[in-house]
Amino acid sequence: MFAYMKQKPGFYKQVLLLSVPIVLQNLITSTLGMADTFMVGMLGEAPMAAVTLANIPLFAVQMFIFGVQSGSSVLISQYWGRQEMDAINRVLGVALWVVLSVSSLFAAVLLICPVEFLSLFGNQPQVVELAAQYGSIAGLSYVCNAFTMMYVAAYRSMERPQLGMYILTASMTANTFLNWVFIFGNLGAPALGVRGAAVATLTARLLEVAIVAVHMMRNRFFRVRAGLLLRPGVDMTRRFLRYGGLVVCNETMWGLGTSVFPTIMGHMAGSTELLAAYTIAGNIEKIVMVASFGLSSTAAIIIGREIGAGRQDKLLDVGKALNTVAVAEGGLLGGLLLAFVLTAAPAWVYPLFKLSAEAASVASMMMVMMALAMPLKDFNTVNIVGVLRGGGDVTAATLIDTGPLWLVAVPYAALCGLALQTSVFWVYLAFPLEQVVKFFIGVRRLRSGRWVRDLTRA
Repeated sequence: MFAYMKQKPGFYKQVLLLSVPIVLQNLITSTLGMADTFMVGMLGEAPMAAVTLANIPLFAVQMFIFGVQSGSSVLISQYWGRQEMDAINRVLGVALWVVLSVSSLFAAVLLICPVEFLSLFGNQPQVVELAAQYGSIAGLSYVCNAFTMMYVAAYRSMERPQLGMYILTASMTANTFLNWVFIFGNLGAPALGVRGAAVATLTARLLEVAIVAVHMMRNRFFRVRAGLLLRPGVDMTRRFLRYGGLVVCNETMWGLGTSVFPTIMGHMAGSTELLAAYTIAGNIEKIVMVASFGLSSTAAIIIGREIGAGRQDKLLDVGKALNTVAVAEGGLLGGLLLAFVLTAAPAWVYPLFKLSAEAASVASMMMVMMALAMPLKDFNTVNIVGVLRGGGDVTAATLIDTGPLWLVAVPYAALCGLALQTSVFWVYLAFPLEQVVKFFIGVRRLRSGRWVRDLTRA
């Protein structure tokens, strides 16, 4: 039954070597992000709810960046299998043009009219005003981050994932330290509160850009050719828009869909407590999901490389093996998360964030649901983002990832939270419901074998 788990010698070692730096990068980012949330949370529930509110549109921008990153990775990993370095330069050039244009547009909106724009996502004036203080500055940081993530994605797709770990570790460490300085006014700096968190984020992102610029000039593994970046060519632009554009659409639509849930909670009774609980649960989820994100990125790299090199005969078994590993690690991490919710969270975590009893109860409920659904969610992440997308089946991956979200989860959550005005339990049930639908559709597509496609050939 599990004969497909027997892969060629060194396969699982290669998976480990590729995934560990990615997992560590995501773990460091998520852990330090949790520290940021803790520092803002020390100011009270309203500032924490304000940062959550500001991050609703910024999360959509982040998902767009991730979409362009993933779309470029699909092409770069296949060109890497063919060792076409000029083509990789051109893909990177198209990606940079796209992502810098969109992130700059959002930064401009948040800088010019932050209160009016963020009022669309919440109905409490005090929270919106605080969110505008954060968002008007933090929006600029995503322009810098867009530049960094495209470069990191190129290296990751060429089986060099360590670079991203080093850059983002330096950036997030600086971000956390600067939060301590600017939020609370340490080392002689003014106490800027929520605005200080945004200043720290922007400064850390500028550090990222400086590190990338130095690396571009000094590395010998991948020579960046400015002419190809600035003029990637019509053919590569069309190829990117045809295949990478679907991935960008996937992640953008997923980001927008996911942003609907805190927007719904922001218009429910007790929205401040709900958004504070959602922030805590969301940060914990980022930590426990790092393994599946690392495994999905590894799956995309391995499968894309094999397709580009013309070695496609064993890819179905490779996809099954990676998905089985995802289910196993999801079950293990889900069990650990459940133990955390029942023991450590109420004793240590909730008091640190000064959560009210109601907010703590909601956070526990959210994380219990999260833990129970984790094996399914990890399977879906690796299957869709890693196997199907890495195999070049970007259309099916997009439909499987966004269809259940927009056609099932979002309407269900809106019906419960806005029309029927149920408790938040029934609204949050949309998340596991979405994973169940994705699982059955994704398994059928995987077993069909029609997801292996070479995107680098005419």
